[in-house]
Amino acid sequence: MTLAETPNVQTLLARIAEALERLSPPPPPRPDFSAADAFVWRAETQTLDPIRKVSRVELALLRGVDYLRDQLLGNTQRFARGLPANNVLLWGARGMGKSSLVKAAHADINARLAATPDFPGLKLIEIHREDIESLPALMAQLRDAAPRFIVFCDDLSFDGGDASYKSLKAALEGGVEGRPANVLFYATSNRRHLLPRDMMDNERSSAINPGEAVEEKVSLSDRFGLWLGFHKCSQDDYLAMVFAYIAHYGLEAPEEQIRAEALEWAITRASRSGRAAYQYIQDLAGRLGQKID
Repeated sequence: MTLAETPNVQTLLARIAEALERLSPPPPPRPDFSAADAFVWRAETQTLDPIRKVSRVELALLRGVDYLRDQLLGNTQRFARGLPANNVLLWGARGMGKSSLVKAAHADINARLAATPDFPGLKLIEIHREDIESLPALMAQLRDAAPRFIVFCDDLSFDGGDASYKSLKAALEGGVEGRPANVLFYATSNRRHLLPRDMMDNERSSAINPGEAVEEKVSLSDRFGLWLGFHKCSQDDYLAMVFAYIAHYGLEAPEEQIRAEALEWAITRASRSGRAAYQYIQDLAGRLGQKID
């Protein structure tokens, strides 16, 4: 090849740079937080999808959890006002309104503070359990944004050799940057320590120092400053939930019929809970030919 035939070095470098740009994905678009009050984090695309209508229950319909409700509302309102507040772990019995309470509290606080001058808004962002490892990337998108954010993970737990809990620990408190001041993390779980009992027992039995063997994993729960424990409700609380839904949706049926059917419904499912109460209401509304929203 003669000197005249030698390609220009600058041209070659430009072509290489263009090829690399085509291979690399474009940066995710900057989120438009004015689009909605709630979003879902899509880890595969590093984007936030706005949710126009959140599936939620009104706060007044959540019965039998008054103390827990007040604790969560107080913490959430302080955070929304820019005051110190804690990450929250809502743990315990299934169907007792853990995730419903988070969504209802979010809506309630936004409604309370809507007229407050300079209130930047409180956004709810759902992250799926399987996407926990992408939590640092989500935090990076929220760090410099004006609104305040509750990042919410429903049914959070870890099994076997799952090491993604380390990403959660670092994002909550342990990383160099730490959790952004405008972000709190709320999670629901059936487990108080987010780990199955047999996994913790196995680690203790095979360790030289049993106390230290699980310390790193159990300490994950310590990142949540507020623990709210949900327990199975009494029969009176269960019926109160049922009749609250009856009044809210304007369903008409004899009181004794409702009581007997609701109790039978709970017995057949071996569960008295808010979820069972709502499922009975759906069944009753369907039989009455009435739609409920």
